[in-house]
Amino acid sequence: MSSPLTFAYYPGCSGQGTSIEYDQSTRAVCHDLGIELVDIPDWSCCGSTPAHTVDHHLSAALSARNIIQAETLDVQGIITPCPSCLTNLKTASHRMRDPEFKKEVDTLAGGSCRNDLPVMSVMQVLFEKLGVDSIKGMVKKPLEGLTLAPYYGCIMNRPPEVMDFDDCENPIAMDRIMEAIGATVAPFPLKVECCGASFGVARNDIVTRLSGKLLDAAEDCGAIAMVTACPLCQMNLDMRQDQINRANNSKHDMPIFYYTQLIGMALGHSDASLMMDKLCVDPGKAFRTMRETQQAQA
Repeated sequence: MSSPLTFAYYPGCSGQGTSIEYDQSTRAVCHDLGIELVDIPDWSCCGSTPAHTVDHHLSAALSARNIIQAETLDVQGIITPCPSCLTNLKTASHRMRDPEFKKEVDTLAGGSCRNDLPVMSVMQVLFEKLGVDSIKGMVKKPLEGLTLAPYYGCIMNRPPEVMDFDDCENPIAMDRIMEAIGATVAPFPLKVECCGASFGVARNDIVTRLSGKLLDAAEDCGAIAMVTACPLCQMNLDMRQDQINRANNSKHDMPIFYYTQLIGMALGHSDASLMMDKLCVDPGKAFRTMRETQQAQA
């Protein structure tokens, strides 16, 4: 029998490429905190953002196939770090409560889905199953002096009847986790506003406007960095920050971290192992400010 904190792990396609630092830091943090991740065998794309716009049954079948694969494992649930993957997996599971919908999805997926494994984000497991006190007790290098704007994005907690985690308008899980590792959480008012999502190529003007608004607000509330849990949000705010500055005549130079990277730092992992060098905006500025604050307090 597996331990109480053993989960089927769905890394998602971006975790193998554009957000590999998120996947690697997630695995490192879970290992340190006693959460066993068992990769779903032969996992495949969940459909990402476009599949549901074509056909709801086909979209659900893409996720159902991965759920069926996870059901072959001795685990307590399915977890993923990516909010987009989470939305697809949870939406498929939610819709398969309808027997007629499930019947068609099973046919498309080529197997019968029990649909009895809970689907959660890695953040939900850290916050609800492990708890912030347990995380705090493992901290080796508190991130005191690092003032952060926690950005959840628009889909991690919504719609609430499907996602069933935290508050859909004012989530606090990431705030509390960041406080547990010693960071200061700024009063960021736009934590669930959209960054522009997948319009980066088709409508770059939308992304630069919406993401620029987020960076403006983070700077206004005194943050020296932003922290997020979404690969797409991180890409828009980090990789496109130069585009945002050109479009809005701004001068932002704000690092955009994955929350698991910062937990990993607090647990004693090196910058290299957490792939900090993959961030487009150099995180060195934030860390220098953090160390200067620590020295001043000392």
